[in-house]
Amino acid sequence: MSRSNVQLKTPKGTRDWVGDDLLLRENIFKTITDVFQRHGGTPLDTPAFELKDVLSEKYGEDSRLMYDLEDQGGEICSLRFDLTVPFARWLAMNGNVTHIKRYQIAKVYRRDQPAIARGRLREFHQCDFDIAGVYDPMVPDAEILFVIVEVFEALGLNIVIKTNHRRILDGLFAVAGVPDAKIRSISSAVDKLDKMPWEAVKKEMLEKGLPEEVADQVGEYVRRSGNIFDMLDELKSNEKLTANGDVSAGIADMALLASYLKAFGIEDTVSFDCSLARGLDYYSGLIFEVTTQGPSTPESRSKSPAIQVDSIAAGGRYDNLVGMYGKRPIPCVGISFGADRILTTLKPPTVKDSKNSSISRNLDVYVMAIGGKEFDGLLLERMAITRQLWKAGIRAEYMAKAKPKPLQQFKAAMGVPLAIILGQEELAAGQVRLKVFKPDVDEEKEPGQLVSRDNLVEEVKRLL
Repeated sequence: MSRSNVQLKTPKGTRDWVGDDLLLRENIFKTITDVFQRHGGTPLDTPAFELKDVLSEKYGEDSRLMYDLEDQGGEICSLRFDLTVPFARWLAMNGNVTHIKRYQIAKVYRRDQPAIARGRLREFHQCDFDIAGVYDPMVPDAEILFVIVEVFEALGLNIVIKTNHRRILDGLFAVAGVPDAKIRSISSAVDKLDKMPWEAVKKEMLEKGLPEEVADQVGEYVRRSGNIFDMLDELKSNEKLTANGDVSAGIADMALLASYLKAFGIEDTVSFDCSLARGLDYYSGLIFEVTTQGPSTPESRSKSPAIQVDSIAAGGRYDNLVGMYGKRPIPCVGISFGADRILTTLKPPTVKDSKNSSISRNLDVYVMAIGGKEFDGLLLERMAITRQLWKAGIRAEYMAKAKPKPLQQFKAAMGVPLAIILGQEELAAGQVRLKVFKPDVDEEKEPGQLVSRDNLVEEVKRLL
């Protein structure tokens, strides 16, 4: 194939990151990491791929979305689907660790149908925080939900945390007459109720072999949601449901959780949604998803209107996963934030003018030089001034030409807040011109203020 016939594109479900988007993502990482560390989190990093046997049969129906790798040296591996199973594998390998708050920010890979405009990618970052170890019931779970609230308050997003309990869900299915062998596949159908009408979900359940009367009974139970205290009262009042051991145990957990959420002052942010199922097989107790309506302040909402994305964070309790790798079970509960979906919510895609588009360089100062026909460009002086700024921690740049024209330099400085303009006479007097760029001003005719080179760094920092 000739080089001219190669199609230049990123693989389906991936994208290049550059400029403002990348800076925003890094800020999201920092904001989330600050919260994780505030709660005593210990950082962990694991390989991007794992032995396939470690990952297989942990994701239920989603296992078909794993990326498998070719056999290399007798090991069959797959790219990690999430960060939870690798963490469980790490816990099982390190028997001396019985209690840990762990966090990890890394890429994961899913052979899913992408929708980039909604932040649904095949390669994306997850930001995980987990609490592993034996504690009193629902205490770590409440802290995880508080971590969620803190993260999104720091990011300026309005959220709702939808919660449910796998034992309640399993108990509802049992009471409705769903056979044990079909509970996981029916859970997967019910989990789509937030995206599909009941008729479509019911049709999928019938296609999976569920009798119509059983499907109708499931619908009666799972189409209930609301305030956590009201939902607990409603479930407790149904004697048919509370007679089921799983439902009764789940209600007891959720009642404890509700009291802890009230102590944390976040009970109004949490709803109880009986349709929430979470398709992953390893969840054993509390499960939750986070949805958002976009930026939380009126000003930011007007600049960045809400965009429809899937859940931007999700997680739950997985008490049995570590025990699948050995004899030592360790109860765990955790949350995974989807950084790329959060970014999509904070900064919806805009129509770009390909002729006028430019890449932000994230600079504070542009150093330039202006003079007459005999002017030598002051390249060495521009280098020396830029070095002075760099050593002071100021983000600065100059044009890498010996004799750049003034217009070239002003165009290169577009979008940078400050300029330092060098001239031979000013330099001879130990001074430079410091200029604040302003909108709707002819920058070449606006000279700026003279500043002593000795006070330059101090004055730049004051203006920034």
